[in-house]
Formats: sequence, C-alpha cells, structure tokens
Amino acid sequence: MGPLFPAGILIAVVVFHATVVLSSFPATLHLERGVPASHKLKLSQLKERDRVRHSRMLQSSGGGVVDFPVQGTFDPFLVGLYYTRLQLGSPPRDFYVQIDTGSDVLWVSCSSCNGCPVSSGLHIPLNFFDPGSSPTASLISCSDQRCSLGLQSSDSICAAQNNQCGYTFQYGDGSGTSGYYVSDLLHFDTILGGSVMNNSSAPIVFGCSTLQTGDLTKPDRAVDGIFGFGQQDMSVISQLASQGLTPRVFSHCLKGDDSGGGILVLGEIVEPNIVYTPLVPSQPHYNLNLQSIYVNGQTLAIDLSVFATSSNQGTIIDSGTTLAYLTEAAYDPFISAITSNVSPSVSPYLSKGNQCYLTSSSINDVFPQVSLNFAGGTSMILIPQDYLIQQSSINGAALWCVGFQKIQGQEITILGDLVLKDKIFVYDIAGQRIGWANYDCSMSVNVSTAMNTGKSEYVNPGTLINNGSPKNMPHKLIPVTTIPFLLQVLLLSCYLFL
Repeated sequence: MGPLFPAGILIAVVVFHATVVLSSFPATLHLERGVPASHKLKLSQLKERDRVRHSRMLQSSGGGVVDFPVQGTFDPFLVGLYYTRLQLGSPPRDFYVQIDTGSDVLWVSCSSCNGCPVSSGLHIPLNFFDPGSSPTASLISCSDQRCSLGLQSSDSICAAQNNQCGYTFQYGDGSGTSGYYVSDLLHFDTILGGSVMNNSSAPIVFGCSTLQTGDLTKPDRAVDGIFGFGQQDMSVISQLASQGLTPRVFSHCLKGDDSGGGILVLGEIVEPNIVYTPLVPSQPHYNLNLQSIYVNGQTLAIDLSVFATSSNQGTIIDSGTTLAYLTEAAYDPFISAITSNVSPSVSPYLSKGNQCYLTSSSINDVFPQVSLNFAGGTSMILIPQDYLIQQSSINGAALWCVGFQKIQGQEITILGDLVLKDKIFVYDIAGQRIGWANYDCSMSVNVSTAMNTGKSEYVNPGTLINNGSPKNMPHKLIPVTTIPFLLQVLLLSCYLFL
C-alpha cells in the first residue's frame, strides 16, 4: 500500500500548482470537488491523475516546450558525440541516444538484438527495449499509414512474408542497423508558464533494432540508439507536431568545453543575434546554400559549383558528425589560406597526414577568423576553436590540428559538432530555414512556444539541464495578481478540512 492523502489536499495542491503554471488564470475560479472528502487516494493514483491533467493542459495550450537533457562533448579524444536521455514504454525505461540531425528515425536496441553492445565506456547504463513487456507497445504493420509515410522517405521497408514494417540504415562511417517499427509512449518533461510538468507522454513510432554493425557495436562510446531529428514524417519532431503537441521547430545549444552538455528543446530559442538562411527545398537533409568562404576577410578561390545542391552534393548541418568536412576543391584552398594567415610565431606541422600547428600562444591571437557565407547574406563566423582541435603538446608547445577534413570523391560539405558547438541553432522546419548565433551554452535561453496562435511564451529550459530539476524561478515570472489568489487558495484548503 502506498501512502494516502486526504482528497482535500489534492484540490488545494492542484490549484496552487495551476497558479504558477498558468498565470493567466482569472482571479476567481469555480472549483468542483473531484473526489468525495471521505475518500483517500494512493500516491500512484495522484500521479496518474496529474499525468492525465498535464496532458490535457499541454494540448489545450497549443503546446509547451519539450526539454531533453544533453550530455557528451564534441571532443573526439573525450566523447566525440552528444546524446540525450529519453523514456519509452510502460512503465517508462531510460534510453540514452545520440542526437543526430542527419537522420530521421529514433531507434533503440531491442531485446532480440544481434551485435548490440551491453556496456558503455561513457559510464551510462544500456537498456534493451522489449515490446512484450510494455502493455502500451504495438507492432507496425505494412498496411499501417505510418509505415507508408516511411516508404516515401526511404525510412521504412516492408517484409511481405510477415507484413511487418521494418528498416535498414547505413551510416556514413560504415556502421549500420536494421530492425522493425513499434509504437509506444514517449515520456517527456514539458515546460509551460515557467514551470515543469512531468509525466507528459505521447504515442510515437520508433525503431526496434535487432542488428547492429560497425562502430555501433563498439562499447567504448556505446549508446542505446540514435535520435534522428530530420524533417521527414517518421521523425519524432514531425510525429509530435502532427499530434498538435509541439511546433515543427527545435533548437539546440551544445557546450564546447570538456564538461560538455547543453540544451535541446522542441521549440524555437529566441535570441536577438540569431540570423537565418533558407533551407534548400526538397532535400532529405538540412541542406544550406553555402556560397563562399572567407579566411581573414579574403575570399577563397573556389568554384561556386562546388557548393551547389543536388542529390549527392551540397552543404549539410549534421549533429551526428563529430568534425567537419570539405570537398577536395574547397579543402586545399582552405588549408593554404589558414597556413598563410597564421602568426609568424606559429610553426606548421604535419601529423599523420593532418595539417597541424605548434604554438605557445593563445590561438585566438595567432590564427585567423573564418566566415562561411550563405544565401540571403547570412554568415557563420568561426573563431579558431571552431576549426582547430588540440591534440597534444610537443616541447611545451600546444599542437593544434585542423578539424576540417577532406572528403575524397564527393562534393559534400558537412558541418558537424566542431562547428555547431557554442552556438544556438534553430531548425525551423515549418518556416524552412535554419538560424544560429554564437552563444555561451552554459547560460539559460528563452524559448517561444507559439503554434499558429499569435502568442509567444518565454521559458527557461536551460535550468533543467544540470540536475534534471528546475532551479528557483525568477520572481518576475510570478505576477503580483497571484498573491491575493494564493490567499484564496489557503482559505479554501482550510475550509475543506472543516
């Protein structure tokens, strides 16, 4: 038996919570007793009532900000990836998944998986999803409309012999996974009115991995799966948006220091310095129209056709890539320009075929600034930490190597975590644009939850990242009109005990 609470306390607590979460309530409320005063409720019943209530509030409000904790770092010598924790199934179980804007589908290792790692050098517990142990789970058949949507984007395949909707993915590093699709509940924290509402949930379709190959099988940096944030219909962001739970926009701010972490929200981070460039239409990835590269203010002599977008060419934003990659036609001029513009005190140094430099000075003082220039006159300014990685030291001098790599035989430019870190990035799928701004990602951010309502609400999800619980909210978030209302609540709670 769980602890029991008088039903009168339930009403008083719920009303008090509502004054903080929905500060636009009128000063006078009509209250109805939800449970007879003589009845008592178990804690589990109270939590279930709250969960249902929170779901109703989320839907009626036009959506809140779904916040995911972020762990990991871009540094390939430490972690080399950013990942988040989410909860799936009934009862909810934790799964740690890589944040990947270069793919669409969320998938996790399943109980029947072949080749899936069972331990991780990241010191996180690995789990295996078992559809049979979750009463809310169901398999997706080939006749399911959601499977058909995946067929259109090549995110699903169908096995005629068992009518089961499945998938097979191959990633750029040569690793791969295959499995089948299931539907179950995704549990998440939602921020609304400056407060956290836990136990919100929504049904989503995700992959159940039965086979993994390549680097996915290695335990040193193993996670439970990959969280695809692409813009196709099978992505979680598209699924939640189609249910009216979140806007078709998400944002991240990835910390670049050794401690890593950051912010990941389903919503639009609002910051005055964000600049936007349009997405290239009708592309499966987040393709941008890169038009030129400046080093120390000088335009590199690169044929513009190198940056043109086609089925196998273009510039992609991909949080699932650790470094950054340039085509051969752009890479050689880039390296030459960096080397020509470093301070005379810097010594060029080749390390295993990579262009590196030895210096005893701060790299901000001796290396040039780089500018990536996109359509619409928008530029992304890269300081030396955005294109260099420190490898080691030689005779007291730091060895810094260029983190941009050369792609052989392909005309693709990939901007990975090396470039994305220490910046706000907004993926406005509805508006078909991407925005960014340099930012200290250890600071809090404001997020707009507007969903075609003409209204915006600004919240502070960054305070959840460190310990999973909200810090004390600023007093300015509690309107003065709340004070007399709280007095009414206290009088009401006293009346209920009479």
